[in-house]
Amino acid sequence: MLYRREQVRRRRIHEKITRGEREVPSGSSPRVDDGSEGLRDRVINFWERVGAKVKPEKPEEIREYQLRFLRAGIRRHNALAILMGAKCFLALVFAAAFLAVKVWFFPILGKLVTTLFALVSALLGFYLPSIWLRLRISRRQEAVRKGLADALDLMVVCVEAGMGLDAAIFRVAEEFRLTNPVLSEELKLVNLEMRAGKLRRDALKNLALRTDLEDVSTLVALLIQTERFGTSIAQALRVQSDAFRTKRFQRAEEKAAKLTVKLVLPLILFIFPALFVVIVGPALVKVLRMFVLK
Repeated sequence: MLYRREQVRRRRIHEKITRGEREVPSGSSPRVDDGSEGLRDRVINFWERVGAKVKPEKPEEIREYQLRFLRAGIRRHNALAILMGAKCFLALVFAAAFLAVKVWFFPILGKLVTTLFALVSALLGFYLPSIWLRLRISRRQEAVRKGLADALDLMVVCVEAGMGLDAAIFRVAEEFRLTNPVLSEELKLVNLEMRAGKLRRDALKNLALRTDLEDVSTLVALLIQTERFGTSIAQALRVQSDAFRTKRFQRAEEKAAKLTVKLVLPLILFIFPALFVVIVGPALVKVLRMFVLK
């Protein structure tokens, strides 16, 4: 009952805010559009038209790209066409940029070397959107991994307070809207799928598929088993939260242990030469003066 009252109150507040945004005061200045949004839309539309002609046609490749877009948080239906268009466009831009640099600064380069470097530049531009997509997926996975233990702690509190699992997921998503928007978005998608009529286990499996994280897959399997056998959800979530915190601490220790090895190359390239100059430099100057005087 309290949860329903809270939902009604929030809905009324949202309606008031929406009405207030629609009513523009007469003395307010109109919004100035600098043209950047229109330029971006035109570029994206151009990429989409180009990519629609070169995008893959095999269903397996299309499903693979769609899964990558889901893991990257991209929900646009035309994302594949835009990506392929960006690949072709950047390949041409990088190749043209190299040829322009060659004409102005390196006119003596031979045809073979010019062709080779132009192809390398085109390949770099072609694979740059894929690299960006992988980095975006990695950032989202890291955000979900960092906030998962705290989300489970809050979910335990909600479940022990009398909420059902669906309501607890929605409440956690609302609470993490500002602190961890990526995790909040994924949990909201789970809640929306369940509201649309999908079974809870299917919605949770989709969550594991979108995030592609071992921790999330373990949590989903635990929740499905808990629902199937009727065991305590709060106790299972608490145990899993402790396990996630232990894993996070172990990952931090692993990164700290790898730091020494990663510092070897910067030390050899940057620190040791400077120390060598400071330590050996004065003695070398004295030796040179002695030989010059002689």
